Amino acid sequence: MAELRQRRLKIHTRADVEAHKSDKSCWVTIGRLIYDVTDFLHDHPGGEDLILKYAGKDIEAAMKATNSEEDHEHTPAAFGMMSDMLIGKLDSGTRIVDENWVATDDFMPKESNIEDDLEKCEFLDLSKPLLSQVWYSNFSKDFYLEQVHQPRHLKKSARLFGYDFLEMFTVTPWYVIPLIWVPITLYLSFRSFSDFSTQFGSSLGGLCTLGCFLLGNVIWTILEYGMHRFLFHVDDYLPDRPVFLMLHFLLHGIHHYLPADGLRLVMPPTLFTALQYPFTQLAYKILPNTATANGVISGSFAFYVLYDCMHYALHHTRLPNYLKQMKSYHLKHHYGNFELGFGVTSKFWDLVFKTELK
Repeated sequence: MAELRQRRLKIHTRADVEAHKSDKSCWVTIGRLIYDVTDFLHDHPGGEDLILKYAGKDIEAAMKATNSEEDHEHTPAAFGMMSDMLIGKLDSGTRIVDENWVATDDFMPKESNIEDDLEKCEFLDLSKPLLSQVWYSNFSKDFYLEQVHQPRHLKKSARLFGYDFLEMFTVTPWYVIPLIWVPITLYLSFRSFSDFSTQFGSSLGGLCTLGCFLLGNVIWTILEYGMHRFLFHVDDYLPDRPVFLMLHFLLHGIHHYLPADGLRLVMPPTLFTALQYPFTQLAYKILPNTATANGVISGSFAFYVLYDCMHYALHHTRLPNYLKQMKSYHLKHHYGNFELGFGVTSKFWDLVFKTELK
């Protein structure tokens, strides 16, 4: 029964425990087990200061009087009292990513052992639908972020949903992106050219459309960087609740967890449709006229198609020199430091905002 209870305990990282080191919230550990001793501080026979000295730390040695002359050996009854304060357990400390890893153009990740990974990391079972596991998770945000940014690799796409109807909206072959969005881009460009030509003639109308199109290209690079950094990696501001962890996982976490999944390297059309809507509506409201808005939006859509296809290529294809450098740069974002290197099509905005991966 005790072993079963321990399996259901919420998993925390050492950093989680170390954050609770005051008389308002005091956690300690004995081995991997975590105890909240806040309410016991005033009742401790040795005084609360003695416990606070070990707040956020392991107290096993202190309770067995092997730490210092100030400590004294506690009775089995004292250890038994601790069971009522048990709130969680520490993660196993297993780390998958090699911090000294260097990206190469022929990088071929080794397939993960599903059973071994689950036993050692105690995170997600890759043989079962993942989204419900995150929804019903028993781990802290810090543990989730630590694990989701340690890549795993499978030959087949892992399932997000148990139902096929829902699952089909989460997987997208790369070629679907140009098939859907290139015609839309061309249509918007034609609408922009047609409206400008009516006002200024075909020659000047073409130049106006081209100018708006190029402006849209630039705007996309800003959106690409901004969404990747402030939306997809909103890690620090993510509430420590399963529903928010699930949304994070669905939006971008699964890509860092399974970065070589060929069917989840481009944005599903339903997701991009939802993300682009507020931006395109804003363009129609703030730009001078519909012709300008259509031209800018078409330029942004064109670069979005380039971005998604390039993102697929960075993970799955041998590339020419410039793209080879960007592949190394992007893979370092996945396998080295996910808190830097947000540019995919270029490093420009990383250089501007000092988030470049060295």
